[in-house]
Amino acid sequence: MKKIALALTAIAAMTGSASAADLAARPYVKAPMVAPVANWTGFYIFGGGGGGLSNSDQSIVSTTTGTPLTITQRQGGSGWFGTVGLGYDWQFNSTWVAGVFADGQFGSISGTVQDPLLGLTGKQKLEDSWAAGVRLGWLVAPNVLSYVNGGYSGAHFGSTSFTNLAGGPTGLHLNGYNRNGWFVGGGVENSLNIFGISSPGWFMKTEYRSAFYDAKTRDEIVDATNLPTGVNSIRANSWNQTISTSLVYRFNWTGPVVAKY
Repeated sequence: MKKIALALTAIAAMTGSASAADLAARPYVKAPMVAPVANWTGFYIFGGGGGGLSNSDQSIVSTTTGTPLTITQRQGGSGWFGTVGLGYDWQFNSTWVAGVFADGQFGSISGTVQDPLLGLTGKQKLEDSWAAGVRLGWLVAPNVLSYVNGGYSGAHFGSTSFTNLAGGPTGLHLNGYNRNGWFVGGGVENSLNIFGISSPGWFMKTEYRSAFYDAKTRDEIVDATNLPTGVNSIRANSWNQTISTSLVYRFNWTGPVVAKY
């Protein structure tokens, strides 16, 4: 019995020593790194360009009475434009960003204008416009924002010189005019820190926008006298769709940041 007791005591002592050695040799493990976070709150500016489509619902009305003389027909066109703007965003949680912005567009988006009763045809250009609105975005990734926007818009449409169906001059024109309306749209904005290139504060955004402008009645004008013919006027609205790509600079971009230990 004494031999058995001594043997058990020796085994227990060796087991305890081995366990203590194992505990002492356990390596130190660093705490896990915090996931990247970004802060989108702050001012930004942008500039870029793109292309657009123009649609207009047109009808001919009597200049003196306003009575419709034709059915409403849709005319179309296309063109290009440049844009510049600025804005401010608030990131109010880890996922959502809201902001306000204003921008201006300049270029030449042209659409057709016609008077089938007198055989007149010409071009109407959207020469410049501006917009002010709000946007709401969802962070697809810490440095990628998907958003929708909307707001108020104003536009200037240039004058129209009419030709006949053979392309010859008619001595008639439409004056340019301003019109107000509204817009909706959406897009994606992402950081340019890609392919191992560091560009803090620089972003790129691609945006679709659809703008609607109220109908306007314009008298057909005699070139020589700059007075209405007193016969026909053209009533038309305008719907413009654009796609643009812009370079964005954010003044106080602070993300993404990774915590260090």
